[in-house]
Amino acid sequence: MEGTGTPIPSPNTCPSCGAAGMRVFFEAHGLPVCSTPLFSSREEALRVPRGDLTLALCPRCGFVSNTAFDATLASCFSQREDTQSFSPTFSSFAHRLAMDLIARHGLYDKKIIEIGCGQGEFLTHLCELGHNRGTGFDPAYIAPRASGETAERVTFIADYYSEKYAHLKADLICCKMTLEHIPTVGPFVRMVREAIGDHWETGVFFQVPDVVRILRDTAFWDVYYEHCSYFSMGSLSQLFLRSGFEILDLRRDYGEQYLLLHARPATERTVRPGDEWDDLDSLHSRTTEFSGDCGQKLQEWREQLDAQQRAGQRVAIWGASSKTVAFLTTLHVGDEIGFAVDINPHRQGTYLAGSGHEIVAPGFLRQYQPHRVILMNPVYREEVQAELARMSLDPELITL
Repeated sequence: MEGTGTPIPSPNTCPSCGAAGMRVFFEAHGLPVCSTPLFSSREEALRVPRGDLTLALCPRCGFVSNTAFDATLASCFSQREDTQSFSPTFSSFAHRLAMDLIARHGLYDKKIIEIGCGQGEFLTHLCELGHNRGTGFDPAYIAPRASGETAERVTFIADYYSEKYAHLKADLICCKMTLEHIPTVGPFVRMVREAIGDHWETGVFFQVPDVVRILRDTAFWDVYYEHCSYFSMGSLSQLFLRSGFEILDLRRDYGEQYLLLHARPATERTVRPGDEWDDLDSLHSRTTEFSGDCGQKLQEWREQLDAQQRAGQRVAIWGASSKTVAFLTTLHVGDEIGFAVDINPHRQGTYLAGSGHEIVAPGFLRQYQPHRVILMNPVYREEVQAELARMSLDPELITL
């Protein structure tokens, strides 16, 4: 999560384009303000601070913001565990993405800055593949997980990226799954552009969740407190064009869950309007429908969970992620689901924020013998099915 120290705009003002008249379309209350801290006890996990969420749409640019977001609440945890690299599916995607960035931007013996680097796995991989040098920024960075020659060429700074680091120049500025955590997205992207200055060949890559999929699929489990900013192709492209960038490519990836934007500093002759990504009309209709659709989907899931419990079924949920926290806490799930499964050993033996469910290793399911496993992300279906088969387990696998 990043911060720039810029004052948060009025709830009625768009944090991206500055327009007035943000239209509220969805509200939720009492959500955990942080989804991925490592809690050592159920009691501690249940005491996580909570906040409210008010989603509003900008009528001019289509940006969606949580106008009730309080950055001081969301930044109160320093020890988090967001790493996804233990998944072969995710690692394959990350490797493909790294190779694409290296090819697009000629990243061999170059300098890379990553904003919101987590524990540095992706940045280290970029430096390893292209013999690059990297600097990663993340206030939640704990300790290196890489060693050897590559690790010596990567520097990590446990801080937010801000104006005070503008003197650090790079051939690529990379920002994956971080912009959605920043409330003041307009000032932030302009700050990145100002830091680049007249280094016209500097490449920029941003990756964010796609709000169109969330609205289309009524994916309430992808709406949580830490994500205060939500982008469509239209609102993301307009933000970067307004901030002085030329967009080289903008597309969806990872089961259409992510938006991937490649850009570089623009000159007057390279700026273009980006009309091909105009989705404002569809966003107006989708946001209008979201609240009602969400209420219906919550009721359907509540009925399913109650029926499972009455039937005495043992149920586990696969993935101890922010999606899981949102799913369980929005539905107020207790012992209807027994455990949360995660392949990340750093999460195992800890407890989920808000719901207090214990996080266990996949091998625990041999003992638990679940009737059903709820999979939070369909991208991992084949991987999870293979792991269950390896353990000679055949529960019903329910994919969200």
